[in-house]
Amino acid sequence: MSKKLEGKIALVTGGSTGIGLGTARQFVAEGAYVFITGRRQPELDAAVKTIGSNVTAIQADASKLEDLDKLYAQIKKEKGRVDILFANAGGGQFAPLGQITEEHYDSIFNTNVKGLLFTVQKALPLMPDGGSIILNASIVSIKGMPAFSVYSATKAAVRSFARGWTSDLKDRKIRVNVISPGPIETPGVDGLLQTEEQRQGFYATMAAQVPLGRVGRPDEIGKVAVFLASDDASYVAGVELFVDGGMAQI
Repeated sequence: MSKKLEGKIALVTGGSTGIGLGTARQFVAEGAYVFITGRRQPELDAAVKTIGSNVTAIQADASKLEDLDKLYAQIKKEKGRVDILFANAGGGQFAPLGQITEEHYDSIFNTNVKGLLFTVQKALPLMPDGGSIILNASIVSIKGMPAFSVYSATKAAVRSFARGWTSDLKDRKIRVNVISPGPIETPGVDGLLQTEEQRQGFYATMAAQVPLGRVGRPDEIGKVAVFLASDDASYVAGVELFVDGGMAQI
């Protein structure tokens, strides 16, 4: 049976843990060669071991344009092109209105909005016509969660980018789509919580709000990303695909 991404070159930003790692593993399983990025070398090294083959890790901070330039220079030198881009790098912290600092705002917008924008823009010279760009957003782009407004606003911006860029890139037949995950068990989410008790309480609270009755796994996002990256989604452009167990749908 042929693999869905056979012979494709993919880039997954923020690919060392969580959703990025889960997606990179799925891409490789479906035949792609994958570049992953992350800020921390030990996590990147561990990710390469986990994925096993057909993967190159490049240390890069998505919010730093000079890092993106080095990243694409290396990809151009080694493979010459990028067929699939999963712009996944991002993050956030809790801060209720009234306690939001300029640093909080800048750090989240610089990675989730500015970084994502230039990750995509700088990929375009390496992307063949008919390529696939997938942006990672979140259900919080349409749901109001307490103390999460800045992060939520960045994800609404990501959703808006997909609409605009679908129009910008229509002549090149490059498809831009968004995945909006619900609650997924990842190290990034764990890092927002101080104790094991808080962690268990948070996931239990989330699961109770999900019609399917549980939080999701990174590989469940990865499988949807494979669909959007592949020819199975050849007529899918500009959509926001919620992968949330129904949480934001009912």
